[in-house]
Amino acid sequence: MTDAQLQPVLYEVRDAVAHVTLNQPQNRNALTEVLVSGVHGALTTMIDDDAARLCVLTNTPPAFCSGADLSHTGARSNRHLTNLLELIVGSPKPIIAKINGFCLGGGIGIAAACDLSVATTGSIFGFSEVRVGVAPAIISVYCLPKLPRADALELFLTGTRFDATKAAQLRLITRACPGAEVDAVVEDWVANILLGGPKALTAAKDMIYRVAEVSRRDALEKMTQLSAELFGSPEAQEGITAFREKRRPSWSHVID
Repeated sequence: MTDAQLQPVLYEVRDAVAHVTLNQPQNRNALTEVLVSGVHGALTTMIDDDAARLCVLTNTPPAFCSGADLSHTGARSNRHLTNLLELIVGSPKPIIAKINGFCLGGGIGIAAACDLSVATTGSIFGFSEVRVGVAPAIISVYCLPKLPRADALELFLTGTRFDATKAAQLRLITRACPGAEVDAVVEDWVANILLGGPKALTAAKDMIYRVAEVSRRDALEKMTQLSAELFGSPEAQEGITAFREKRRPSWSHVID
């Protein structure tokens, strides 16, 4: 086994895409301090990496993430998970979750925090916290906005597991499909995202959260200002000019 294969988190950039892989299959990628710190560090590197326009966050099977590391819990581990989830939501670059296997507890929180997510139909989800005497407190901040209340009550209170198809129906993830189709789904998302302006993508992601957090009047004021800033930006001027000249903007990226 190579040194890279022994790393808890793998990081690689190919064709403007950062690939971050949870790589502790021996404990089903439980949220150990080492793993959480490793993912946080890799995503921070991705955000600062000029060669990366977006990120695909995935896993070494058999689990995307089996949830909390029950041997080490408490305020410190909770803070590390909170920091990771906030980094994902606040990332100026899109993050796609590609899920293959078990996605339980905190793993669902990570999937829900990502901008787009796809899971193999054989992947298993579950909020199992109540079965060890706790509740999905931190991840509820990211999961409850996506879940109908009746479904949240059923899943949080019973702790029963469900498949990726149901996770997609509940909008906890974007899509579920057979394993042979997952790469094609991700590649399609990646190809289309890379056609967008980097600053425009950041603004589009940010507004989804900002608009929901303020009143309609405040949202209109903020979005009117943002629209003016975007239309006046060099990125938009290049995009508009390229459209008129029927060419690709200089900032778009096409994977060979």
